[in-house]
Amino acid sequence: MTADMTVVGLLMEASIPVQIVMLLLIAASVVSWSIIFTKRRLIRRTKEASDEFEAAFWSGGDLNTLYQSASRAKGGSVGMARIFESGFREFNRALQAGGNTPEKVIEECRRGMRVAQMREVDRLEQNLATLATIGSTSPYVGLFGTVWGIMVAFMQIGSAQTATLAVVAPPIAEALIATAMGLFAAIPAVIAYNRYADKVVRLEYRYDGFTEEFSSILQRHARAKQGT
Repeated sequence: MTADMTVVGLLMEASIPVQIVMLLLIAASVVSWSIIFTKRRLIRRTKEASDEFEAAFWSGGDLNTLYQSASRAKGGSVGMARIFESGFREFNRALQAGGNTPEKVIEECRRGMRVAQMREVDRLEQNLATLATIGSTSPYVGLFGTVWGIMVAFMQIGSAQTATLAVVAPPIAEALIATAMGLFAAIPAVIAYNRYADKVVRLEYRYDGFTEEFSSILQRHARAKQGT
């Protein structure tokens, strides 16, 4: 009987271990692409929201108005706006409490902004570790399927006592498909991980810079309100 040498035929006729490997790699690829598209939308939305907020912030508008606008944002503020909202809320709270020096007020503001920044960065980094895991392990999973397919090929050669192409071609072909599927799952995951990790780091640098600049502005406001 002639073996079906199409890709689908080889997948259907592959040994059980190789089929399991291929199913695992297909599942990993689906998860990877799902994370890639979701993360792309999230990072783009966060960056656009931060750009929009930063433009409004440095336009010289009233901070209370900006705070109210951030608080009323549909779905909640994100990115830089959330850091601003947290810092300004702590600023007003510390001033209303009274008895705080400008240094104490700013310390409270910084603490609130650091917490907000950590949450924002954690939200952006979510599932990046999964991409890294898929990218690093998929080639080895595919390699296992490759080794198994080649082992089956040698076993068939031994049992048939001949090394004709008809005997060795199907198991070697399925072994190569396992390798290709491992790379297909790994390469996009690695590229996406590196790209998105870099974007998250760049946003984190922007958050750090904004926190420092906003802290200086709040410190001047605190001194002005307390007449120091």
